[in-house]
Formats: sequence, C-alpha cells, structure tokens
Amino acid sequence: MSRHAELDSASNYEKEVCLFSTKKMRKSFVYILSNQSRSVFYIGMTNNLNYRIEQHKQGVGSIFTKRYKGVDLLYFEEFLDISQAIGREKQLKNWRRDWKMDLIKDFNPELKDLYSSL
Repeated sequence: MSRHAELDSASNYEKEVCLFSTKKMRKSFVYILSNQSRSVFYIGMTNNLNYRIEQHKQGVGSIFTKRYKGVDLLYFEEFLDISQAIGREKQLKNWRRDWKMDLIKDFNPELKDLYSSL
C-alpha cells in the first residue's frame, strides 16, 4: 500500500467518525403538546423544536394535533443522542395519563404554553 493510499484511508476514517459524531451530537427534543382544556396530550420528537411547534400551531404538524387543537407546548426534554430521544418518546407514550400530568406539572406548574419562551 502506498503512503498516499494510507493517507486516503485515514482521511476517510476521520470523515466517517466526524459524520457519526455530528449525527450523534445533534440535539433532539421530546415534547408534549396539549389543547386549551388540557384534556388531550400529544407526544412527539424533533431535532428543531421551534420549527416543529410552529408547524403544529399552523395546523400542518400532524393530523392529531390539528383535529384536537393540541398546540400548546407544555413540556420538553433535550437530548444529544437521538437514540435516547427515541427511547424517551416511546417510554412517555406508554405512560398513564396521571404520570404524564405529574411530569408536566413538575416542569411547568402553571401548565402555560412554553412556546414563547423558547
């Protein structure tokens, strides 16, 4: 193997590591939306919280939030590893309603829409 080939191989490895690190370190968010009466919860995940909540507020975020008018951001968590965010989203979706409400109230006792504070 020539010296040039070794350098190419090393630089390709560094590029792969860099790409992997970039993907792994990109922020992800798990969030909970609700309607005005707080009778419905929607749990989602995104890598751009501001943009995703804006989509929900415009009625293009999901059919569920459009139908039930679940556009108030009550809770969110930030993750550096997308696999952790995916796991947390799945976990919260399996929680009972009262557990979700306790989690939200610990984070946001007044149950106010947090979107404007992002």
